[in-house]
Amino acid sequence: MSASALTTAAPIRPGAVLADLLPATTSSRTMLRNVALVVGGAALTGAAAQIALPIPGSPVPVTGQTFAALLLGAGLGTSRAVASLSLYVVAGVAGMPWFAEMSHGAAMPSFGYLLGMLLAAAVVGSLARRGGDRSMLRTVGTMAVGTAIIYSVGVPYLALATGMGLTEALAAGLVPFLIGDVLKAALAMGVLPTAWKLLGDRG
Repeated sequence: MSASALTTAAPIRPGAVLADLLPATTSSRTMLRNVALVVGGAALTGAAAQIALPIPGSPVPVTGQTFAALLLGAGLGTSRAVASLSLYVVAGVAGMPWFAEMSHGAAMPSFGYLLGMLLAAAVVGSLARRGGDRSMLRTVGTMAVGTAIIYSVGVPYLALATGMGLTEALAAGLVPFLIGDVLKAALAMGVLPTAWKLLGDRG
């Protein structure tokens, strides 16, 4: 489907996120669309979590799931993104092996990062509805806020779960990931505003 067809089917309006531009002409189709987005977002996060790079001395690997979570927040908006990540977390706790490195369950030091992703997706979704993903500069700010939220939950949880001091937890659960976070922000800075421009919005 072309960008012009999407724009015709779902006119861009203030407060819209990218998912709102997907056509759905009836309430039942809207519900099906939302269910598909929620389930698909959870699956995307699970797939991204398998892109994992272990960090020596840290129980937390570098993965693609944080990037996926922030993209879901921006692309789906708060309610759908939170539903999607809630499904991801609940299914993983219940035994679905789609956390980082095919793990599952809640008994892992990195579980706080998953909780942080839930909160970050909600905030990023709210910012996206205010145009936080429609320009490069605003996208960088939105991604920075979301990333800071993830660490604000994940690092203290890591410290409590492992008995590390706060300084040690920062060294193991924050510092090794900063370069990757910059690269993720740069990627989002290109992807999200470009998607809006292709769909006819100059926000």
